[in-house]
Amino acid sequence: MAIPYEIERIKAWVTAADMGLGHKRAVYPLSFMAEESVIVANSAAFAEPDELKIWDTMRSAYERLSRVKSVPLVGNLLFGIMDYFQSIKPPYPRVDLSFPTIQTRFVDRMVGKGLCRTMLKKMDTKPLPMVTSFFQNAMAANAAGHGRVYCIICDADINRVWVSSAPKTSRVEYFVPCGSALLRLRQYGVPDDKIYMTGFPLPLELLGNEDLDVLKADLGRRLAVLDPKERFRPLHGLNVEHFLGKKNAKAKADRPPTIAFAVGGAGAQKDIGAAALKSLAPKLKAGEARLNLIAGLRKEVAEYFQALIDEYAPGCPNVRVIWGQTDAEYFGAFNESLHDTDILWTKPSELSFYVGLGLPIISAPCIGSQERFNRRWLESVQACYDQHDPEYAHEWIFEYLNDGRFAEAAWSGFLKARKYGTYKIMEILATGTMKRESSPLKR
Repeated sequence: MAIPYEIERIKAWVTAADMGLGHKRAVYPLSFMAEESVIVANSAAFAEPDELKIWDTMRSAYERLSRVKSVPLVGNLLFGIMDYFQSIKPPYPRVDLSFPTIQTRFVDRMVGKGLCRTMLKKMDTKPLPMVTSFFQNAMAANAAGHGRVYCIICDADINRVWVSSAPKTSRVEYFVPCGSALLRLRQYGVPDDKIYMTGFPLPLELLGNEDLDVLKADLGRRLAVLDPKERFRPLHGLNVEHFLGKKNAKAKADRPPTIAFAVGGAGAQKDIGAAALKSLAPKLKAGEARLNLIAGLRKEVAEYFQALIDEYAPGCPNVRVIWGQTDAEYFGAFNESLHDTDILWTKPSELSFYVGLGLPIISAPCIGSQERFNRRWLESVQACYDQHDPEYAHEWIFEYLNDGRFAEAAWSGFLKARKYGTYKIMEILATGTMKRESSPLKR
């Protein structure tokens, strides 16, 4: 896809951290502008052994938090203790939360001990803006006096640790996905001139040009699949034609519904995918549905899913496993699969913002405080439904399909969630500002 001429030469230090898939997914759409390559701050290429030891401790804690709830008897207790340190205060009352916390002081200590120093040394070789999706990287760059530091917020609400202990003097500027994240940054003391309501950065290959030609074509086909009994079209047909164009307002489906189940970055909730496969197997073999099991970067999860396919739907062309050995391989395969995906079943992670593509979400149970806030945001834009018992997915998914509920959710997410995040970030890097849009799609 062609990038507009005036911003095609933008370069920045694009950085993330390997703390689940979310932080890396947020910068993948910006990889074309990365100087040399995307910097993963806690990778062996960009962290010395003593740094890696600290990073590995933090990543292990994250992964334990994602998996610990399944531990018999003590799982919920252990999860509660670990989640406490990442918890987010209720949004109301809107009180001042700008004072430092245990978490922000911990980050300051880690930066003082040299965490991220290898990354910063690399960035010192060329004076470029920094765009990061992880707070630790942003705080380190700020402390080092780096020039333009931009931090992508990956959830609908965030812990205080995402903002400096001294927010009024910090140079970090924020790209936020939605209004609740903006309001929270204000509570944490971030000035308005350092907050940009961009939307979450979505892959350009799923958007198309600045008129969203690829997205509109994909969504037109998806809506036809999600409305087999024509419950949605009589109510919204003219609206669909207005926003997508007549050529994309297809009347008939050209494929069976495709459901994608995505595990978390730590491999969490794979048992839900297993139950869904077992339930949907008869419909998959009959050609009445398709299922993509998304294993991320986890080879062991991919092998787990493949063994289940061999058991419940051997040789069936309508079910497949999607994963990758590298970030680029996985994100590329996942994004390609979304062109023909009709329903995304996942916990409410950063993938929540993919409802802007017109992808309705079946919400698996939340893991962690930020996912509860993501689920609340999804509910506010009316783009998801909570899962019922996965063992009966063949019943409730198809009832929702026939009622037109998934079509309603797809359309609501498309209209209400921001989808120009990648373009807005490019605009800010090119011009230093972001123009206000009147279009309901470009806002």
